[in-house]
Amino acid sequence: MILVLIAAFGGAGAATRFVVDGLIRTRYATTFPAATVFINITGSLALGLLTAAAIAGALGQPWVVAASIGFCGGYTTFSTAMVETVRLVQAGDHTRAVLNVLGTGVATVAAAAAGLGLGHLIW
Repeated sequence: MILVLIAAFGGAGAATRFVVDGLIRTRYATTFPAATVFINITGSLALGLLTAAAIAGALGQPWVVAASIGFCGGYTTFSTAMVETVRLVQAGDHTRAVLNVLGTGVATVAAAAAGLGLGHLIW
């Protein structure tokens, strides 16, 4: 049963990423991978909220596992972030490459912490 939930949530997460990525890329054409950064930050925020819900016992363990591994795993895309960083380096845009790596790392950890803190206020 848990594998079915993870697969369903994973599909939903991947589809959501596809839509969000497309919306951002069509509105903001830039060489900086802003869509991927936004997706990873919001996914980390969601994972923080889910973790807080798990700690508080607000959601059952199967739902937390399925949503965390499935949705957040399907939604976030750190492998794409690293490929986009390599592409920036290959294009000679080292400043944006460093900004992408460091900015994504710092912002996603901060978003996860914010989600955890916000979740503690909610639950």
